[in-house]
Amino acid sequence: MWAQAGARAGYGGLMSTERHSESVENYLKTIFLLAERWEGAVGVSALAERLRVSSPSASGMVRKLVDAGLVDHARYAGMTLTPAGRLAALAVVRRHRLIEMFLVTELDLAWDEVHEEAEELEHAVSDRLLDRIDTRLGHPRFDPHGDPIPGRDGSMPEIRARRLPELKYGEGGDLVRVDDTDPEVLRYLDAHDVRLGDRLDLLTRKPFDGPFVVRLRRLGSADRTPGEAEEEWGPSLARALWVGATEPA
Repeated sequence: MWAQAGARAGYGGLMSTERHSESVENYLKTIFLLAERWEGAVGVSALAERLRVSSPSASGMVRKLVDAGLVDHARYAGMTLTPAGRLAALAVVRRHRLIEMFLVTELDLAWDEVHEEAEELEHAVSDRLLDRIDTRLGHPRFDPHGDPIPGRDGSMPEIRARRLPELKYGEGGDLVRVDDTDPEVLRYLDAHDVRLGDRLDLLTRKPFDGPFVVRLRRLGSADRTPGEAEEEWGPSLARALWVGATEPA
């Protein structure tokens, strides 16, 4: 199934959104990110695992978010953000992704170094400074990992992509997005010279839940010679890669 972003938040934009505590912001952002990746209601266990807290702790916070009108939670059906909760989450996501882009483009940090830095800075940066950062960067639509950056009005750049293992054999497309939660994945891609924009064609998978066999076509650039290689990537790496606009190889 395609994962697609492109909704508009409305409500006067993100710059006037009320700020919440760091803990509340982290929960709202994480619920948003899990729903964005998996297209559905979010379970408490998945939320707890992502935040590295116990399930009882996550359940307690979810109840508080429900009482605050930020989350809807039906037992056994998972949770979703209310309009107010989604707006607050989008504001945090915007801050996080713009900071990541700034750290990469202006301070020359590597793409595997910026996630944790942005996790800290996203709660401290002012709206005024964030607006200056956005202007300095030329209003980017995507962050260094290919994640869409919400606009000031809450709109999301549209992206249609599937995880690599969801393709049929013989399908392929450009690498448009990489999950950034595990820096080891990003370092592996760097070490093997895999970049956003490269073409990935899913050829087959080795037996007994083995690695995916992928044809990699590297784009040429000023510092890079174009080329083609056949790679074998395990399931955890393959699931971190998002391929856009699929078509037969």
